[in-house]
Amino acid sequence: MKSPRILLGKVGLDGHDRGAKVIFRALKDAGVDVFYTGIRNTPKSIVETAIDKKVDIIGVSILSGAHLDLFPKIFDELSKRNVRNITVIAGGIIPDRDRIILEDMGVELILGPGSNIDQIIGFIKKFKR
Repeated sequence: MKSPRILLGKVGLDGHDRGAKVIFRALKDAGVDVFYTGIRNTPKSIVETAIDKKVDIIGVSILSGAHLDLFPKIFDELSKRNVRNITVIAGGIIPDRDRIILEDMGVELILGPGSNIDQIIGFIKKFKR
């Protein structure tokens, strides 16, 4: 079974992308087919790029505190395009009280500061669509 294709990106005005770049490089080094869109993307542009690149997973890094505003917009964009086969994961600073909300929305994995790269790679290796 081949490894899933992954799109990593930053959504909104959050310009802190060091963590996303570290994850991108680690996934690349592990042989994962991964793309990085950079900073200041819109939910619409993230979803359009994910569809264009035919990815299995969208990984969004967010440190701005706007996760409860931006993740619903990502899911709305996926829904508008009738896309049901892309998994969404999150990384960044997300308070515990908001994790349940994001999980109920459909976010499959939430990683915070200090998360182990092996956890991410393990999730990817076990990933099944």
